[in-house]
Amino acid sequence: MTTQKMPPTPVLQTPRLVLRPLRTKDAPGIQGRFPKWEIVRWLDAGSVPWPYPVDGATAYVAKTLEEMAHGEKSHWAIVPRKGTADLIGVISLWPDDGSSRGQRGFWLDPEFHGQGLMTEAADKVTDYAFSKLQWPCLWLTNAQENHASRRIKEKQGATLVDLLIAQSVSGRVTQMVWLLESED
Repeated sequence: MTTQKMPPTPVLQTPRLVLRPLRTKDAPGIQGRFPKWEIVRWLDAGSVPWPYPVDGATAYVAKTLEEMAHGEKSHWAIVPRKGTADLIGVISLWPDDGSSRGQRGFWLDPEFHGQGLMTEAADKVTDYAFSKLQWPCLWLTNAQENHASRRIKEKQGATLVDLLIAQSVSGRVTQMVWLLESED
């Protein structure tokens, strides 16, 4: 179990993306992009209210800013280098608390699916966890039917270590638990 505090969330860049810390003015963009069934259906029912309330993004951003201020988590807005200057998704990272078996979460507007953007963002955040934070491993999870999320973990070399029953927004699902070690 890690009791490590997260440092201030840095700006990370990839060839096609800028990952910058979430900020208050991201709430309208999240409210416009996030509450889509293709995004929320596989997410944890305890973390995502559904139907998504009109102030859902404002409450979410306030919570993320508090988590970042307390060194609990890092939350990045995913912004394309070309095209829209608005966020198109979010990716988060947090230390192992010994119980959740998840240390990274993400979502991407379906308009941008199928382009490898989330893999690019996940690779950069994973590299940050291993290279800068010196974490030996990452615990990752996804609903078994969330094939896109599963493919990202497979591409990164994660090992499937467990299957659990979880409650997602769409109902009971089989949750896949992965271990990604830094040498992978």
